Amino acid sequence: MKKNILSLSLLSLLSLSAIAQKDEIKDAEDFIEDGNYSQAKEKLAAAEQKLDEANSKWTERFYLYKGQAYLGDGKNVSVEDFKTAGDAYKQAIEMGSTDAEEGLTKVRNALVQSAINDQNTQNYDKAADKLVASYELNQQDTIYLYYAAANSLNAKNYDAALKYYEQLKDLGFDGSSMEYSAVNAETGDRVNFPSKEQRDLMSKSDQYTDPQDKKIPSKKGEIAKNIALIYINQGDNEKAISAMEDAKSNNPDDVGLMQAEANMYYQMGNKEKYNQLMNELVKKSPDDSSIYYNLGVSTAELGDKEKAIEYYKKALELDPDMASASMNIAAIILSKERAIIDEMNGLGMSKADNKRYDELTEERKGIYREALPYLEKIIEKDSSNADAVRTAMNIYSQLGEKEKAAEMKALLAE
Repeated sequence: MKKNILSLSLLSLLSLSAIAQKDEIKDAEDFIEDGNYSQAKEKLAAAEQKLDEANSKWTERFYLYKGQAYLGDGKNVSVEDFKTAGDAYKQAIEMGSTDAEEGLTKVRNALVQSAINDQNTQNYDKAADKLVASYELNQQDTIYLYYAAANSLNAKNYDAALKYYEQLKDLGFDGSSMEYSAVNAETGDRVNFPSKEQRDLMSKSDQYTDPQDKKIPSKKGEIAKNIALIYINQGDNEKAISAMEDAKSNNPDDVGLMQAEANMYYQMGNKEKYNQLMNELVKKSPDDSSIYYNLGVSTAELGDKEKAIEYYKKALELDPDMASASMNIAAIILSKERAIIDEMNGLGMSKADNKRYDELTEERKGIYREALPYLEKIIEKDSSNADAVRTAMNIYSQLGEKEKAAEMKALLAE
C-alpha cells in the first residue's frame, strides 16, 4: 500500500513538472511575439533542464521557439547565437516542423547578409566566421566556404584561409556557373536572375530587355593560386610548388591553373619561368588581352622594354580600352628621357655643347610627342584618370602648348 502511495506521489510530481515546463515554453512564445528575445531565452533555458520529460509535440515547439529566440530580428546577432538558432531549427525539422524549415532559411540568409555588412566595413574575420557558419548549416552551399576563404585572405588570416581553401580543394569545388541577366528598362541597370527560365519569362515583358548569358569560369585555378601564394607568404616555396603540381595533375588543361602557376613563379621572383609559362599560355589563349598585358609587365621588369611595348600593343589590339596598357607604353617611352637629361646636365658651355644641347632638346620633345597619343587615348575614354591627365599636362607645358596644358589642369581640378 505504501508503495502505491509513493508511485502516485511521484506521478503527481512528474505531472506538475511537465505542466510547469509547458508554461515556460508558452511564456517563451509570448515573449518572442512581443520581441522580448532575452526573456524568451531565460524561459527556454529553464524548460530545457526538464526537456526529457516533455512529449514530442512540446519538444518540437521548444526547439522551434529556441530557434526564433536566438535568431531574434536577425540584426546584431552574434555568430554563436546564429549557430544556436540554426541547430535548434534543425532539431525541430527532424521532429517534423515545417515552420522550422522556413526559420532555418532565415538564419542562413541573415548570416549571409550580416557577413556582407561586415565585409563592407572591412571586418573580414567576422564576415568569414559567419559565412563558415552558413556553410555548416547547409554543406551544399560550398560557395559560402569559398567566400569565407576570400575574407580570411583579406584579413591576412592566412592559416584560416589556407584551411578553407584546402577544404574546397578536397571537396572538388569548381564554382563555375552560368549567369542569366537582362536590363531593367526603367532603371537601365543589368539584373541577374536565379534561372534562365525566370529571366526568359521576364524578358518577354516590356520591363526587361537585352537578355544575356554569361559563363562564370571555374575557380579551381584561383584556389590553387591562393594556396600557393599563402605558402610563399609563409616562406615555404616547396609546398607552394607541390600544391600547384597537385592541382595541375587533376586539371592539366585548365587555363586558369596555368595562369596561377605563372603568377606563383612571378611571386617567387622567377621572372624567366613566369615568361616561359605565359608564352605557353598565349598559345592556348591567343585572344586573351590580359595575358599579353601581364607579359608586358614581366618583360619590362626583366629589362626588355621594346618587347614589353610589343606585348602591350597586342593587348590593345585585343582590348582597345585597356587604359593600363596605354599608360605603361607611355611610361616606357618617357623613361628614355632620363638618359637625355643626364647627358644634358653633363654638357659644358662650348659651341659644340650648345649644339648638342639643342639636339637633345629636340630628342626630348620627340619622346613627349611619341608618348602623348597613348595618354590622349586614355583621357578621351576616361577624363578622370588623374595619372594620365597629370602626365599629359606636364608634357603639354614642356612642348609650349599652353591651351592644352590649361585644359588638362582644369580636368585635374575636377
